[in-house]
Amino acid sequence: MELEGTNEDAQYCVSSILCKPNRDYLIRNNGDQVKADSLKGRIVGLYFSASWCGPCQRFTPDLVEVYNELQQVNKFEIVFVSGGEDNESFDAYFSKMPWLAVPFSDSETREALDELFSVSGIPHLVILDENGKLLTSEGVQVVQEYGSEGYPFTSEQIEKLKEQELEAKRNQSLKSLLVSQSRDYVIAADGKKVPVAELEGKIVGLYFILATYNGCLAFNPKLVEVYKTLREEGENFEIVMIPLGNDETSFIEEFERVPWFSLPVKDRCCSKLVKYFELESLPTVVVIGPDGKTLHSNVAEAIEEHGVKAYPFTPEKFAELEALEKAKLEAQTLESILVSNDCDFVIGKDGIKIPVSDLVGKNILLYFSAHWCPPCRAFMPKLIQAYQEINRKHNNSLEVIFISSDRDQTSFDDFFSKMPWLALPFGDKRKESLSRLFKVRGIPTAVAIDPNGKTVSTEARELIMSHGAEAFPFTAERLKEIEEGYEKMAEGWPEKVKYEKLHEHELVLTKREVFNCDGCSEEGRVWSYYCEDCDFDLHPKCALGEDEGKSPGEGWVCDGDKCYKE
Repeated sequence: MELEGTNEDAQYCVSSILCKPNRDYLIRNNGDQVKADSLKGRIVGLYFSASWCGPCQRFTPDLVEVYNELQQVNKFEIVFVSGGEDNESFDAYFSKMPWLAVPFSDSETREALDELFSVSGIPHLVILDENGKLLTSEGVQVVQEYGSEGYPFTSEQIEKLKEQELEAKRNQSLKSLLVSQSRDYVIAADGKKVPVAELEGKIVGLYFILATYNGCLAFNPKLVEVYKTLREEGENFEIVMIPLGNDETSFIEEFERVPWFSLPVKDRCCSKLVKYFELESLPTVVVIGPDGKTLHSNVAEAIEEHGVKAYPFTPEKFAELEALEKAKLEAQTLESILVSNDCDFVIGKDGIKIPVSDLVGKNILLYFSAHWCPPCRAFMPKLIQAYQEINRKHNNSLEVIFISSDRDQTSFDDFFSKMPWLALPFGDKRKESLSRLFKVRGIPTAVAIDPNGKTVSTEARELIMSHGAEAFPFTAERLKEIEEGYEKMAEGWPEKVKYEKLHEHELVLTKREVFNCDGCSEEGRVWSYYCEDCDFDLHPKCALGEDEGKSPGEGWVCDGDKCYKE
């Protein structure tokens, strides 16, 4: 990281900026007074924080840990500068801190420090060296990334650590990933410590998990199944959990349910690995090969789709799976995805069973949704409108099948009663295989299947939101036609206009999916005359009507979705 905000010329008399003529001391949380002069010759961190601030509450325990680790150095001190609202909350928050503080009653000094160090957000940690020289205003980031290893927090030390990180990447090993200065082991659920050295030479999955996240909890049974199968088959495979978050109770509960190892919860190595592997999503399983090098950055999806068949997670294995997947897609039919053993039907109103074979030859939308989901309820009227319009124009060639994520039969029945289409029965086991096949990560999701049973789009919901019934049949060719129509619509329009009556800046013709016109206050889509700096939109009918000396909208017709020349 770069130490932004530092100023090599900035130097302060620490006791002067922390005290007043009538107060030459700081306080501890037990009420003891400590002379500010005692900070001479020490590296001092000024910690701007407040109890009402969630990020502060999360960062303070990390800072306490670093502070305690550095007490043996005896040359580092922290001074709490409160942004709290009352003395009671100050006392409660300060009681958790082992360092010093500016008295809460001295609001004048606290406000002066805020101004002196340009504190615009908290938590904020300013670090000064032994002579009061500013080392960094980015102490929070330094502590988060390097912990006590960042001491004495000089630019030279940070550069040294960055070089060590680069060297570790060049010479990556299981030890360089999992071992820290204070720990050379992983733990089992019973508390047993297992040396990292015992895992060397194995294929190891680093499983990044947040024990309170449903996505991880849903993934765990599948990963347990794969792990146990591989171990029973004698494969040299191990998993080490990398716990995220601070909820130790939830982590312990989940750890007791799984058969593998873990780093200790809140271990600083966890956050370092998040940064090292540039974690983007959960669940993530990074695979480390027997040589300690990274085989794959995330096999969670492959494990979900292919289970034990994805092992040993090598490029060759993934190429093999990709070829199989391609062949499977080419052979896909509606019956191959919707028929499973004796489950060969969907249901209509009153639970009437409709054979899947009756739907062959139609365009199908698989609609993943649930009554409890606000975006699903918001999308439903749009989908109903598109469904009815498509079938009116295209001779009833579209069918929708509702695939529910509702939590009980009553919710399913209530939601399905408002739909004019078909559904899988509530709790149908085909939902799981369909969600896995189409990689459904959230709802609402609509998957378009063509009359031959091939997948046309997994983003039909987005297409309907943008284009309504015009998106049918959701093919790439149809989208190209729509885009060409939009380009033709704008032929002859000026690229830039001025509308000085409402806006001082020049407006640029811009594609905008959805906007509210600042001229007529109506919703617009596709084309806007737009000022990016001010986030100002005008319908073409408003912008061009004014430019041509007509009243806004004259010569144009707007249907709510698009504006057309008359």
